[in-house]
Amino acid sequence: MRAFRLAYDGTRFRGFQRQPHGDTVEDELFRALRALDVFEGEKPNGYAAAGRTDAGVSARAQTVGFETPEWLTPRALNPELPAHVRAWAFADAPDGFHATHHARYREYVYHLYAPDLDDERAREAARRLAGEHDFHNLTTDSENTERDLSLSLDRDDDYLVVTVRAGGFPRGLVRRLVALVRDVAAGGSDARIDRVLSPEPLDGPLGVPAAPAHPLVLADVGYDLDFAVDDRAAADCRETFGSLAVERRTRSRVADALYPQ
Repeated sequence: MRAFRLAYDGTRFRGFQRQPHGDTVEDELFRALRALDVFEGEKPNGYAAAGRTDAGVSARAQTVGFETPEWLTPRALNPELPAHVRAWAFADAPDGFHATHHARYREYVYHLYAPDLDDERAREAARRLAGEHDFHNLTTDSENTERDLSLSLDRDDDYLVVTVRAGGFPRGLVRRLVALVRDVAAGGSDARIDRVLSPEPLDGPLGVPAAPAHPLVLADVGYDLDFAVDDRAAADCRETFGSLAVERRTRSRVADALYPQ
């Protein structure tokens, strides 16, 4: 068994997990592995992934594990992957390793555009939402909604960087947590937090819509494994996403230049 760290720009995909219509990161990963004759059939033996990021969500440390020949390393895998999916580290794993079930924690980072938000109100909201709660009003899941999570905020110019860590997350929880923090920091009633965390279901206009997907990154997944960074693959990863960053900053400057003077 071997585990691989993957980074990808999720804005180019309809999510990580395979779907009937395709265009997912997992589709591209399996296509690459088939091209390398790593497996035949539906999926590699023992295959599992740390999580299924939604459409638009990116990752720095999505982790997949499966049975593979010894020669398969990130630098061997990357030439078969599309430009905006890069493997950059790997670890040998014991038999029976499962990338979903054996993850000790998952950490997401949300880059919230927040030049007009009140940082103190945002931090107080985060403090009240952290810890152990039943988050049934912040997910579409109907069961297994209790979590013990950490939630922290850091100011970075016009952005609040929201970091959320837990053993796992119900569907949509992180984006709804961010939306609730944003609402309170913008002047909304902080009493809403008590209502959201109460046993009573909140539907319709009382519910919390999810924040947009594209500012969210799966930043880390913890395992009892020793990951080795493939230096060549990591350099390739930095070059790929560094070029993407320049491209997007340039687009932003062009958009700024379109404002009437």
